[in-house]
Amino acid sequence: MSINSFGHLFRVTTWGESHGPALGATVDGCPPGVPIDEAMIQQWMDKRKPGQNKYTTQRREADEVRILSGVFEGMTTGTPIQLMIENTDQRSKDYGDIMDKFRPGHADITYFQKYGIRDYRGGGRSSARETASRVAAGGLAREAIKAIAPNVQITGYMVQMGPHKIDRDAFDWDQIEQNPFWVPDAQAAGDWAAYLDGLRKSGSSVGAIIEVTARGVPAGLGAPVYGKLDTDLAAAMMSINAVKGVEIGEGMSAAMLTGELNADEISMGPEGPVYSSNHAGGILGGISTGQDIVVRFAVKPTSSILTTRKTITKSGEDTEIITKGRHDPCVGIRAVPVGEAMMACVLLDHMLLHRGQVGENQGHIG
Repeated sequence: MSINSFGHLFRVTTWGESHGPALGATVDGCPPGVPIDEAMIQQWMDKRKPGQNKYTTQRREADEVRILSGVFEGMTTGTPIQLMIENTDQRSKDYGDIMDKFRPGHADITYFQKYGIRDYRGGGRSSARETASRVAAGGLAREAIKAIAPNVQITGYMVQMGPHKIDRDAFDWDQIEQNPFWVPDAQAAGDWAAYLDGLRKSGSSVGAIIEVTARGVPAGLGAPVYGKLDTDLAAAMMSINAVKGVEIGEGMSAAMLTGELNADEISMGPEGPVYSSNHAGGILGGISTGQDIVVRFAVKPTSSILTTRKTITKSGEDTEIITKGRHDPCVGIRAVPVGEAMMACVLLDHMLLHRGQVGENQGHIG
């Protein structure tokens, strides 16, 4: 079964484990002639890599990506592209005490129940380290999107940490890369720093909500019923480690609105349809409207904490556990570039599907 792959025409297969020698992605279906080199991908890897500040895991990984195939003289060839990232700072001994215990809130127990074997060194495939492969593939997808739709901009940011939300009235795109939380609110960034510092020192963790916006996306991407753009976006975001919920546009809050408030009114502008609002998140009937695509996902708190927790062993005995090692007090911080990468992969995939089925949009308004 191809359960380690996602995408239709732009298809990504990730491989490797948290504490293995390397991990990476095999990308098939990338169009030929896309200018690409390792530095173009590395800029996105650097956003996700651990150890950049005190608010993320102190595991020190360069996360240097190598292109092993599918690129010749700086251009994609249309053949499979192999991307590899070496693991250089694993400390497997940190997990020796839990080899026979299951961490509450972690995938340890379900992996063992399914396969009868598990990689206890950091969680293996269930580790957030797997997402490095996705970011590498997303970097490639971004470069391919430039050739098809150069106006597309994909930006992720944190809108909530634990109970603390940003002030939407203070939203500032320029603030996102000015703080360690990728938050578009300068006041929130300062407040959250003190809040997370306290949690970090106590050995605990907290969850977060990430929003990813794609601007400049053309209308027409996606297909009815089973090929919806929002279906694939939801699946892509839900597949990220530690994600427990996904929303498109207004999301769950749409249930509280009346029809008058929820439906985005349409008028004709000089360059085509103009919408009065964007409760739909840029997607209607599974097809992009030309507005911003807006997706949010909730990331649970890191399960590996220093607080003593009750659990069981593989032999079924009751016991207690404290998880040692280096862990993110808020894994949502490093989930921001992962969400961006998944958005890029899905959008490119749907651009290729759209081009293959209809070429240019068939319905012209005005």
